Amino acid sequence: MFLRPLNIIPHDTKIDFVAKRWWAFSVTIILVLVTIAALFVKGLNFGIDFEGGILIEAKAAQTINIAALRSELESLHLGEIELQQFGAPDDVLIRIQKQKGGESAQMKAIDAVRAKLGTAYDYRQIQVVGPTVGKELLHAGILATMLAMAAISAYVALRFEWQFGLAALIATFHDVLTTVGLYSVLHIDFNLTAVAALLTLAGYSINDTVVVFDRIRETLRRQKATDLRVIINDSVNQTLSRTTMTAGTTLLAILPLVFMGGPTLLPLSAALAWGILVGTYSSIYVAAALLLYMPPLRRMDTR
Repeated sequence: MFLRPLNIIPHDTKIDFVAKRWWAFSVTIILVLVTIAALFVKGLNFGIDFEGGILIEAKAAQTINIAALRSELESLHLGEIELQQFGAPDDVLIRIQKQKGGESAQMKAIDAVRAKLGTAYDYRQIQVVGPTVGKELLHAGILATMLAMAAISAYVALRFEWQFGLAALIATFHDVLTTVGLYSVLHIDFNLTAVAALLTLAGYSINDTVVVFDRIRETLRRQKATDLRVIINDSVNQTLSRTTMTAGTTLLAILPLVFMGGPTLLPLSAALAWGILVGTYSSIYVAAALLLYMPPLRRMDTR
């Protein structure tokens, strides 16, 4: 007896996605406008990586309990605090956001940390990182994200046709931009982890789009006389089960991190969860529909 494959979406769906493209474009425009408005009004809540702050490298006499240490340091009310265990289990890197009040305020915060931790720690390194380094990291993060999107689009253009590459660039840019808007609207810390989330999202977003594009290209070769609207609808419907299953299972893995990962993982988990939803929506409704507004695609023989 053979097991039947699990299909959340039936294979014979006939949803007219092309007819609903204006609703999808309207949602896209609204999301982009909200993002732009949030960035102008609220901006981004830059974390320690970009704003600068205090860096303390310490070694304890025994294995460090990160959760307990974080609780102790948060009681000092110094703002954002990041702990990173590296090397041996008794080594920890403590990063504290830049304090208001100049150099004297930074030294006061350092003294408060040392007084709180006591003599149980050996302080290997203590320094104050200025905003100049943070700006360089921010520029590098923006450049890395833009280059990643450009490289992805170039690959799609070479693998398929330039129309597909342009549509992929627009859809991916939309996904990344609205995710940046999420950081602004919810005032989530924007740090290097957030940049990593954006780069991951760009790669994930294009995955479903390429699957739809590949099906469109195959159908174009087989059905040369068929209207492009029909081909797009058929292609999206045929890949709909795969798209929703992929997004659903990935989202199930991310949601526990969103709700139970705490503030440390929130910049990563929230962006990935939102990106999965928006990326799936843009792959189904936006990316393929954009091909209708570009020069005709070639319909080559399969031989």
